[in-house]
Amino acid sequence: MDLNELRSLLTALMFAVFIGIVLWAWSGRREADFDVAARLPFDDERTEGGRR
Repeated sequence: MDLNELRSLLTALMFAVFIGIVLWAWSGRREADFDVAARLPFDDERTEGGRR
């Protein structure tokens, strides 16, 4: 195995990891967690605004 074959294998592996992360992020099971995370900045503003 020469260096170019190793680079090609590593590129294909990293692409597969990228596709796996995309599928994980777009899966329906994660939607509720991401909705909660998306509301976090606004929840912080409400609590800070109430203290003033």
